[in-house]
Amino acid sequence: MNGPLQILCLGAGGFIGSHLVERLLHGGHEVTGLDTHDDKLAGVRAHPRFHWVPTDIADRSFDLDAAVAASGLVIDLIAYANPGLYVRMPREIFRLNFTENLRIAEACVLHGRRLIQFSSCEVYGKSLAGVAGDALKDPEDPRHATFSEETSPMIMGPVGKHRWIYASAKALLERVLHAYGLEDRLDYTIVRPFNFIGPRIDYLPSEQEGGLPRVFSYFMEALLTGGTLQLVDGGRQRRTYTYIDDAIDCLARIVDRPEAARRQIFNVGARGNEISIRGLAELMRDIYDARFRRPGQPRATLAEISGRDFYGEGYDDSDRRIPDIAKAQTLLGWQPKSTVRETVEWTMEYYVRGSRRAGRAAPCLNVP
Repeated sequence: MNGPLQILCLGAGGFIGSHLVERLLHGGHEVTGLDTHDDKLAGVRAHPRFHWVPTDIADRSFDLDAAVAASGLVIDLIAYANPGLYVRMPREIFRLNFTENLRIAEACVLHGRRLIQFSSCEVYGKSLAGVAGDALKDPEDPRHATFSEETSPMIMGPVGKHRWIYASAKALLERVLHAYGLEDRLDYTIVRPFNFIGPRIDYLPSEQEGGLPRVFSYFMEALLTGGTLQLVDGGRQRRTYTYIDDAIDCLARIVDRPEAARRQIFNVGARGNEISIRGLAELMRDIYDARFRRPGQPRATLAEISGRDFYGEGYDDSDRRIPDIAKAQTLLGWQPKSTVRETVEWTMEYYVRGSRRAGRAAPCLNVP
């Protein structure tokens, strides 16, 4: 890194964005953060090198061109990232995740600015084993579910399973960035996160009526209330959970190593942390029982539910996703450190602490 940067962080108020802003400020950078909400940024709102812009990217009164032109680096995290929304509002998912993000990319092309674009591991779609099934001699071999940035095909479900509009929009945006890199020399990096979890990941369902947080938050609320951890389609799907601190370390390396990251796609995930959704539920319940459940508090139960009943018509899913992180290891010198148990337990501790403060959110970190 040559020195501090003027960074425009779009989607700064979200889970990943709030952690990334903290790390960027620690690194001496000047950060302008844009989002519709700032509750996860409480620890940095008064920081002299943080400039808050409370707006929606779709608000045309916000001068996106001027903001991009004034920055040396643009980091775009703007997206809807909850499966329930993919089923309920597919057009809106496409509008934000592709159309609005395309405007950001075009502004970076116009002004010659570097862009770090957050995509998703969902662009890989289904694994070979998930599609071929019994036709494979060894469907459980991890090779069939290990995804490489350079060689893996993207196998989406049918159009009628509109849950895939999120992954399709992300994949299309990636292809457009690649084209801009070829024809206009856009300096871009694409990040494909693999199931980041940690403090501030989501709200609990009871905190937002009609809300659709990710599975960890559903399970967390069931544990806190002695309710039921619902296992969609039996919880057979497998994921590799990555602790947010490990992920942010990789992202900071991408920021600080522009030459190594130029026009590259990086999987960011902890390939050794694979666990089924049922396994996640059982692990969370075991940890909660051992560390957090109070005498007399009812023990949460597990129950199976179909994807259609839980999410609605049009739901589909990826069976298994394991990241090949050789590129991040080689070009960035990055290696995740946290085990799946540590990742889950540290995140649970944050939510338990918050819930026991009379419903108040757990505090954000203060950045010096």
